[in-house]
Amino acid sequence: MAEDDDRTRPDTGAGPDAPADGEDAGAAAPASGEEPLPPAFYVRERRGPLADWWAVLHPPYTAWHLSYVLLGAAVSETIDLPVLAYTLAAFFLAVGVSAHALDEVQGRPLATGLSDRTLWAVAVIALVLAVGVGGYGLVRVGAWLLPFVVVGAFLVLAYNLEWFGGRVHTDLGFALAWGAFPALTSAFAQQGRVSVAAVMVATGATALSWAQRALSTPVRHVRRRVRSVEIRIVAADGEVSHGDARTLLEPSERALRTTAWAVVTLGVGLVLARL
Repeated sequence: MAEDDDRTRPDTGAGPDAPADGEDAGAAAPASGEEPLPPAFYVRERRGPLADWWAVLHPPYTAWHLSYVLLGAAVSETIDLPVLAYTLAAFFLAVGVSAHALDEVQGRPLATGLSDRTLWAVAVIALVLAVGVGGYGLVRVGAWLLPFVVVGAFLVLAYNLEWFGGRVHTDLGFALAWGAFPALTSAFAQQGRVSVAAVMVATGATALSWAQRALSTPVRHVRRRVRSVEIRIVAADGEVSHGDARTLLEPSERALRTTAWAVVTLGVGLVLARL
């Protein structure tokens, strides 16, 4: 994705979190006297298999994009809770697990110790399970759900594996694949059609995802590819203050964290209101 997925150079890299060619993955080297920065604000400093999987799942961003499933369902007149649960499960497996595992195997942006074989196995199994959940959804929703299942699997592979020369892996591709698509799929799964309200929600999800990219791309650049940051601010009254990389990152990362949980609570609240 996530992700998904996510980077300052043009989106021609190996996945939303991959470093540029020839550059080391993981945390950037600190300036003298500075502490090294982890590759993302949700990556734990003490590493191990559990911490690595926590990082690969990108919890704030996965929750953020699953919230679009809730928002899409919330536009229906009535909410079928089992269908909503299946839709959430399918997108968690496809985006939260498969897409992010493919992302990490391409260039190691999070510098995890997970083997390529493990990441590939998890990515394939999760995507197959997601398609299986979608196949079961055909029984409850109808055959017209099939194009959504096919497109969803295609987007995971095309975006994260940079098919077609990376033409899908762009800011717009990210916003449509992980913003609009979950909302539209969820709305269709509930109603059997795509309403004007669902299109409006999908448009809002696209804009939110685009804003996410605008904030997260420079953040990743600083964390993963900048050796040091020196900030000198001269106020109008002549007072001089200084800062470092954390000073630079704090406003954007605070906005990312806050927006992630804001969208989650909004989605949950609207679903509860419909129930």
